[in-house]
Amino acid sequence: MKLPGNLDENKEKFVRSALFFVLGYFITILAVFLMIVVYDPSSWQSYIAENFSNIISLIVSIFFLFSVVFAYYTFVDPLFLLKGRKIALVFALIIVSVLTCFAVGHFIHFYARPLAMFAFLSLFLLGRKHTLFLNFVFAFLMFVIDLFTNTVPATEINSEIYSSFLLCFVSGTFAVFLAGSAKTRGSLLLSGIFISLPTVIVILLFNLPQAAENWIVYVSDAGSRMMGCITAAILALALLPVFEGLFNELTVFRLRELTSTNAALLVRLKKEAPGTFNHSLIVAQLAESCAVAIGENSELARAAAYYHDVGKLKQPECFMENQTDYNIHDEITPELSADIIRSHAKDGYELLMQGRLPKEIANVAREHHGTLPIKYFYDKAMRYSGDADIKDFSYLGPVPHSKIAAIVMISDAAEAAVRAAADRSPETVESICRYIIEERMDLGQFDECNITLKELTVIKYALVEALSGVHHHRVQYPAIRFNRDHQAVSLSEERDV
Repeated sequence: MKLPGNLDENKEKFVRSALFFVLGYFITILAVFLMIVVYDPSSWQSYIAENFSNIISLIVSIFFLFSVVFAYYTFVDPLFLLKGRKIALVFALIIVSVLTCFAVGHFIHFYARPLAMFAFLSLFLLGRKHTLFLNFVFAFLMFVIDLFTNTVPATEINSEIYSSFLLCFVSGTFAVFLAGSAKTRGSLLLSGIFISLPTVIVILLFNLPQAAENWIVYVSDAGSRMMGCITAAILALALLPVFEGLFNELTVFRLRELTSTNAALLVRLKKEAPGTFNHSLIVAQLAESCAVAIGENSELARAAAYYHDVGKLKQPECFMENQTDYNIHDEITPELSADIIRSHAKDGYELLMQGRLPKEIANVAREHHGTLPIKYFYDKAMRYSGDADIKDFSYLGPVPHSKIAAIVMISDAAEAAVRAAADRSPETVESICRYIIEERMDLGQFDECNITLKELTVIKYALVEALSGVHHHRVQYPAIRFNRDHQAVSLSEERDV
């Protein structure tokens, strides 16, 4: 994987990442130490003295587990290690999940621990690929904590402690696959109910002889385990907004909140720049269709398209879609006009970052015009003076660094071009979309986003289909007026309705 920046910068970031891991390791050890103290406040010192070898085994085991995590990201996803916020998020999820499981197991029941909470949170905050690995690590972490500390009741130290690893792994894995397609909070809660079924079977397998002799105990344990799975989903629902806000992360739930027309910036856009708002709605529809067609995140594409032009809020009257009869650009120089137009990309990025919206969306606002020339004002300057520098009439960039940004770039231009075209037949729309994509390829706008020619072709056809639906032909209706008795009282020449 090609990493951004030069070699020295990347080395420095990797060293910083290693320090983050060391810090997270020590905080985790302190959290486990706190659990030992809270479990037996009166004799924790004697427990540590008598079980010093177990404590050392615990410390070493956790060190190796976190070393495996660091090695995993180094070889599988080194870009992840360059983001200190992501590493802090991983450790925050681990520590909060461990402490929560301890509290529930200590004060309620060992089997009622919400072991799947970590998987639920990690799935929506980090993604499925990372969660499958991290859930395995978390299961081992819970096992070594149960094995080497006093945090498990003495009556539970037989098969229960050895089943904890399998319970954590099974419930977390099922959570990943069952909740992976969840789009609503209700479906996440339902996933908590479903994952309880395999964990109840695990308890039965580990306690088969005892269950046959004393089925009441098994039913009690199974009920506690079901409660733990449902509690995991409920706690994940409660904690997701906290982690979303603290680490400014995107989840499907937050994306849906951001694309609600009641979102603060969208309310401003609708009120202060209604033309831009309506344009953004159509671009969002197009971008979503394109993202679905090439297998990208359609929720993110729609949200990014909604916000891609929020920079126009700074001077909404300077953009054509918000103007009526008066055009300010008739009174100012082409150079100043170009500067106003191109600044909306940077202004949008700054506005979104100030509003603490996810950086993925802010980046699209800054990148959706790349370094493209502003042809209209360049041509106007050439007609006025005969000498103009194209750099003074180009967007400041950067070019798109994600496929979502490239999709929004193409959709934005295609919507505007087709809307301005007199002929909106499928053939004309296809010609316009092909020209837009080829021009941006020639200008190197897709060099940094890893989008393929095949994907660009798929995007073109998705746009043709979507735009043909948006800008469809209308039939000519005769302008006949009827009275209350449904009798025609006037007939004028046909008009387009």
